[in-house]
Amino acid sequence: MRKGLSLLVVTALIMVLAACGNSGEGKNSSGENGTIGIAMPSKTLERWVSDGANMKKEFESIGYGVDLQYAEDVVENQVSQVENMITKGVKVIVIAPIDGESLTDVLDKAAEANIDVIAYDRLIKKSKHVSFYATFDNFKVGELQANYMVDKLGLKDGKGLFNIELFGGSPDDNNAYFFYDGAMSVLQPYIDSGKLVVRSGQTTMDKISTMRWDGATAQARMDNLLSANYADATVDAVLAPNDAISIGVISSLKGVGYGSANKPMPILTGQDAELASVKSIIAGEQTSTVFKDTRALAKKVVTMVQSIMKGEEAEVNDTTTYDNGEKVVPSYLLEPVIVDKDNYKTILVDSGYYTEDQLK
Repeated sequence: MRKGLSLLVVTALIMVLAACGNSGEGKNSSGENGTIGIAMPSKTLERWVSDGANMKKEFESIGYGVDLQYAEDVVENQVSQVENMITKGVKVIVIAPIDGESLTDVLDKAAEANIDVIAYDRLIKKSKHVSFYATFDNFKVGELQANYMVDKLGLKDGKGLFNIELFGGSPDDNNAYFFYDGAMSVLQPYIDSGKLVVRSGQTTMDKISTMRWDGATAQARMDNLLSANYADATVDAVLAPNDAISIGVISSLKGVGYGSANKPMPILTGQDAELASVKSIIAGEQTSTVFKDTRALAKKVVTMVQSIMKGEEAEVNDTTTYDNGEKVVPSYLLEPVIVDKDNYKTILVDSGYYTEDQLK
């Protein structure tokens, strides 16, 4: 009886394990061509969720498995996730770093394992083990934002004076400085001539940066700027480098009456075309955003990986701009596009990025 029962138990266990082995793990999980590691910063920004999903879809469509991880903006989490990817033997690791200078040691380990690393939309610094960088023209993002403000304010037609306040991105994100430099290349002459007035006097990145691109941090800073400098004045324009910051600024402005008939919203920029911000643009609050089509960026990363796997050089279009402190990283820069109330249907809906229903 006991022997018969034991045999039945063992047989049942074998059947269960066999069933588990056919549950979609194994070959389907790793992919017939191996696995690609994707390390994203967090899910707090909508765009990183889209980026991860787009890359996963593209890689799986050509036979790769995907190990997609989000670190929730904790540097130690991201380091640990990349270490695990190396241990698992992924073929290539794509990383959008939380802190561009925090991955030197773990990238040394990747190099020892002969795993190539592609920096995704944020430059990885202080490491020679970054094979390629895929991003958008980040300097141009800032130029687009600033030129949009110049046009809407009529500065080229001689109009002014206008009050403006400046926000920067996260100081640990290399892109934040490119956005800032691009914008200031356009705005600085108008500030110097007095056509644009920064009443707070805060114009440098050490004063205007927003750690982790956090909307709540931006809202708190805007609250302080308004109370200290605009009790008897109106802010006409706000340079916000991304949509999360813009949404925070809007909350602050609405809290003191902006957005009403006698106190209209200032010209307010953004970046990433996040759903909430596109709705805000349609509603007449945020003025514009910069659209960076993450579908196109995902496709570019896939072609880079395919080249690496074939032992070929990946296509790049910039070999001079992105010096990470150890090397100039060969890069491919995609074109960003300005989006506002006039063209959002053409750029975002007609291209299939959003549906009309999503924007209601």
